Formats: sequence, C-alpha cells, structure tokens
Amino acid sequence: MTTFITRRILQTLAVIAVLSYVCFYLMSLMPGDPVDMMVASNPKITAEDVARLKSLYGLDQPVYKRYGNWIGSIVQGDLGYSRTYRVPVQELMGPRLWNTFILSFLSLTFSILIAIPLGVISALKPGSRTDYVMNLFSFAGISIPSFWLAIVLIIIFAVKFPILPAGGTQTIGAGEMGFFADLADRSIYLILPVLSLSIQQIGRFSRFTRSAMLEAMRNDFIRTARAKGLSRSTVIWKHGFRNALIPLITILALSFSGLFSGAILTETVFAYQGVGKLVYDSIIGNDYNVAMISFVISVSMVLIMNLVADIAYGFADPRISFS
Repeated sequence: MTTFITRRILQTLAVIAVLSYVCFYLMSLMPGDPVDMMVASNPKITAEDVARLKSLYGLDQPVYKRYGNWIGSIVQGDLGYSRTYRVPVQELMGPRLWNTFILSFLSLTFSILIAIPLGVISALKPGSRTDYVMNLFSFAGISIPSFWLAIVLIIIFAVKFPILPAGGTQTIGAGEMGFFADLADRSIYLILPVLSLSIQQIGRFSRFTRSAMLEAMRNDFIRTARAKGLSRSTVIWKHGFRNALIPLITILALSFSGLFSGAILTETVFAYQGVGKLVYDSIIGNDYNVAMISFVISVSMVLIMNLVADIAYGFADPRISFS
C-alpha cells in the first residue's frame, strides 16, 4: 500500500502542476490585466508609466516565466495579493475556507443521514408506492436548478414569511455578544443555504444508494445468507449494504472534495461569504491571485479525495488488492 500511495501522490502533484499551468495560461488570455484596469480608471497615465508598471508586475514576460515566478512565490509561502480586496490572499482565504467548510459539511452530513436510509428502503421495495414517491423526490432534487431553488427558498422563508434572513453569513456585531449568541446567529444564516444544497444532494445520493443496493441484493451470496437463516437486518446491512459501498464511496468522496471548493451559485445567491462567492467575485474582477489559489485548492481536494476513495475500497471489499 505504501508504494501505491507514493505513486498516486506523485501522480497527483504532476496533475496539479499541469492543470495549474493550463488555468494560468487561460486566465492570462482574459482581457483586462491589473495595469489595463489602472489605465481605464486613470486616463492621464502615460505610455511610459504603463510600460514601467507592466515590467514591475512581470506582465511583459512570457506566460511560462510568469507561471514560474508564481510557483516560486507559492513555494515560499507567498500566495500573492488580492487586487479586489486589498489584502494578502492567505488572510482572505482562511475565513472563507472555514465558512465554506461549515456550510458544505453540514449539508453533506444532513444529506447522507437522510439519503442513505431512503435509498435502502427504496431498493428493498422496488416498484412499490414508497419506491415511486422516493424516486419522484430524488429526480425532483436532481433536476431543480440550484439558483432557482435558492430563490424560491428566499421568497418563501424571507419574503412571504420573514422568519429567516435572505442572505449573509452573520449579523454585524454578533461576534461581540459571546460564543453561544454568535453560534446561534450564524446557525440562523446557515438554514436556507444548507437546505438548498441538501435537497439536491439527497436526490443524488439516494439514487446512487438505491441502484447500488438493488445490484447487491440480487447477488447469489444474499440468497445463501437468507438460506442459512440469518436475520433480515444482518443480510441487509452486513452483506447487502457493505457490498453496495463501492459506488457510494466514490460519489461521497467526490462530494466531500467540494467542501473546500464551495457552491458557487448557492453562495452567490445567498451572499454567503465562502470560497464559492469569492471565486465568482475574483473572476468578475480579474483577481488572478485569488482565482488561481481557489482553483489549485479545488483541484487538489478532488485528487486527494480520489486517492482516499481508492484506499477505502480495500477496506470496504477485502477482494480489492493494492498490489
């Protein structure tokens, strides 16, 4: 397993390097670098000033040299400076990552606790009225656009019945009221975003659980376990559900990687100060440093969680070997 993990880590680093360069190159093609933005806001700036500023920021160099300089700064712990927010990127990313982690972790946990039992129940009663109702709910959750669902929740719970805030992260000055008061205040602002994300994830997870359980319960070893007189719960959870974990591990690992990349549409609609909204604002404002760091974090988490999923396969199914 050590050789397998080492090889995968090296592959992960290579993929991150290639994808980060591609993203850096594509962002360099976007119109409006920092100097161009300065020129647009100050018509009195001279051509000499423009040339000097481009040389100062390295914008007159080829893309590969600028990428090399950027990587060198990252290795030294310098993530750059946010042109939009006027602060270092590391100071900006920390609170946003924490906010996104809280939002995504709560919605993912809530979705798993509801979706997996629903999927198992639906798989044990295929073709029944319960199965049809759950399938309807699952397809509705998968099909509803996230931005539309967020807007509908705002209209219902913040406009028609103003019991929850329409957006934001916490009330201004709430952090000065004490830990528990701050926790209660932040929880109120999390209800609608968590509900919006959970409805979609429940539909997706329950469909995967149902398909995996249906396939597992049709195997010969399930019939053998029943013939041996094992209890229904033992057959379902120890033999059926454990063998259905392989596809579930894959989808859950990929969903867990989104904890640090944020839900761009949901966070933007609810004005939630997380990584998703930060990425959106940085792209709109051509804030290269923030967008690149956010991209690298997202790609790294996807690749790392793929590695975690591959390792978890061996624990879920002893027949899988890493040799």
